[in-house]
Amino acid sequence: MGATLLAPALGLGVGLVLALTGAGGAILAVPLLLFGLHLTVAQAAPISLLAVALAAGVGAALALRARTLRYRAAGVMAAAGLLMAPLGQWLAHRLPERPLVLLFAAVLALAATRMLLQANRELRGEEPARPPTTPCRRDPATGRLRWTAPCAGLLVLTGGVTGLLSGLLGVGGGFVLVPALLLLTDLTMQGVIATSMGVIALVSLGTAGFAAAQGHVAWGVAAPFAAGAVAGLLAGRAWAQHLRGPRLQQGFAVVSLLVAAGLVVRAAL
Repeated sequence: MGATLLAPALGLGVGLVLALTGAGGAILAVPLLLFGLHLTVAQAAPISLLAVALAAGVGAALALRARTLRYRAAGVMAAAGLLMAPLGQWLAHRLPERPLVLLFAAVLALAATRMLLQANRELRGEEPARPPTTPCRRDPATGRLRWTAPCAGLLVLTGGVTGLLSGLLGVGGGFVLVPALLLLTDLTMQGVIATSMGVIALVSLGTAGFAAAQGHVAWGVAAPFAAGAVAGLLAGRAWAQHLRGPRLQQGFAVVSLLVAAGLVVRAAL
């Protein structure tokens, strides 16, 4: 009964964070499920991915309508991710809990540090650092990416890493996708974020589906948690336009670093 009442409340909180910070905010879903409902990482991962898929799906749909999502690149990376996700799930159910918690803490700290640096750059009015040449470049005549062998191979590798982490830890992988696309392509920042949203939505939904097919989703927790996340996402969108910004990103990053420290302490006890 406690889980039935607490799960939608936790989902509501995740949905609000998602609305204010984007799909990256769902990285706090797993720690909330660990601390709040005492789930293991393997149990919490597919539940978290449902929330990730909801948020990223909304963002990807809007980006596709605005024609900023590079659907071919997103499809290639998502396909590679979906091939690797089952391996991540297999590992999650066989590795000891303590290393998984420590690995998640490291990933959370990495994502939080990246968000903090990005927010600081925005406050200084700086653009993200980009290499002078990239393997994946747009054709000046069509605006489409030129599909060379190095470009395709690196995008497949990026998608595979994203899928592995999604299956293993229940994270969307935006902290991998966005920096990788900035390094590998000459897409605009808007295009990078839109394309990463597409990959995250497909990989998260597919990975959660794999887990459900294998009976690894606790629907008594997942259903009310997802319902709460939807409610929080819809309610938070009304405030997001007024509250979003680098200061909010800084606050979220600091909270995430504190949560990562809490996970390290939990693993040490």
